[in-house]
Amino acid sequence: MGSGQVTERLDWNGKKVTVAGLGVSGIPAARVLHGLGARVTVVNDGDDERSRAQAAALEAEGVTVRLGDGATLPSGTELIVTTPGWQPDKPLFAAAAEAGVEVWGDVELAWRLRGPGAAPWLAVTGTNGKTTTVRMLASILEAAGLRTAAVGNIGVSLLDAVLGEEEYDVLAVELSSYQLHWAPSVRAHSAAVLNLAPDHLDWHGSMEAYAADKGRIYEGNRVACVYNVADGATEDLVREADVEEGCRAIGFTLGTPGPSELGVVEGLLVDRAFVENRRENAQELAEVSDVQPPAPHNIANALAAAALARAFGVDAKAVRDGLKAFRPDPHRIELVEEVGGVTYVDDSKATNTHAAEASLAAYDPIVWIAGGLAKGATFDELVQKSAKRLRGAVLIGADRALIREALARHAPEVPVVDLDRTDTGAMSEAVREAARLARPGDTVLLAPACASMDMFTNYNKRGEAFADAVRALAATGDA
Repeated sequence: MGSGQVTERLDWNGKKVTVAGLGVSGIPAARVLHGLGARVTVVNDGDDERSRAQAAALEAEGVTVRLGDGATLPSGTELIVTTPGWQPDKPLFAAAAEAGVEVWGDVELAWRLRGPGAAPWLAVTGTNGKTTTVRMLASILEAAGLRTAAVGNIGVSLLDAVLGEEEYDVLAVELSSYQLHWAPSVRAHSAAVLNLAPDHLDWHGSMEAYAADKGRIYEGNRVACVYNVADGATEDLVREADVEEGCRAIGFTLGTPGPSELGVVEGLLVDRAFVENRRENAQELAEVSDVQPPAPHNIANALAAAALARAFGVDAKAVRDGLKAFRPDPHRIELVEEVGGVTYVDDSKATNTHAAEASLAAYDPIVWIAGGLAKGATFDELVQKSAKRLRGAVLIGADRALIREALARHAPEVPVVDLDRTDTGAMSEAVREAARLARPGDTVLLAPACASMDMFTNYNKRGEAFADAVRALAATGDA
């Protein structure tokens, strides 16, 4: 099992660092840098009540905060550390480029602050499935007896992981395209790109730029670059990456695996990559039924997690044990209840068309609850691929007309209920209408293919509203 590469330790004492943005990653970065002796100035576009409270807390600790002006580069700045949400075309970054000032993200900062003997990173990115795959990977690593944590874009700060007192053997790291854009020197032990579909194009500017940022995860990999056989764009990124000598390209597939691939054979997850004589031999890792839920895209996530674990030297038994122990987070193809012979599934996390397509592929027949904020997405391809599975559709949210029009073009025989309401009772009505359309043996699937913020605080609240409505339906016996 590998050890982590450690970059040269920097002298932060007196270094003038500008942190771009308050928030989840900006505030911890400012505190860490200040604690290292840097002279920290935080700049923030907003100047609202919450920002002022955050600023007051930082200023009490000795950090300078400048609210309402995130465009001007503070005098003498030697380095910018940015939060992931700040787009690359911000005036602050143009000013930094003109002045020859480097820009790092919080992930880059964490990488640079790792100490001697730091745990290596097994890194995961992709348009969909990142969090589930990283949590599966951590479960497998734990089953192997390794000290690990699921960190990164998953809610656990990488800064906390690399600077805390707890020692790790290896970290399972989720990285978003935003984070990778600002992480030029991160070098993972092994990494996976799960899939690529249009997303966040307003931030990156183009699909090419988005893919290039995802591909950064492979730079400098030492053991394995894991790619999706069904998504040729991920393999293209492996080909373009500058990796260490001996690093291998490892594919995962829902079909029968070839040499240097992991795949599925007769209900088994098998490895033909990390075995002796991989042209003739395969190692059984787990049964498909060990993965919950055993939906196709979740099996793909499990294969990617297994590939990274195997690249780190984990044995087959730990892969099986880790997958059997894993349970997905709420609102990710989560079984809510069966009512009147109809299964109700919450995949509120399917906030884009790519995720919704994977969810719809797992069930048949389906009454589909969809809609919300489209974020510039189009729905023709999604409807074309899923039309034969649809018993009916119930549409909610601000951009539901886009889905209704795609259904009219490509699935005109599918009955559609269009709910023109955005109040708190809308989800209850959507579930009642879906129950009316469904027959025993069907699945009512919340897979919105859209963001939630038009009606709900976040996708979690949307999923909770769906589950509450299903349980209310069960209680009244109206199904």
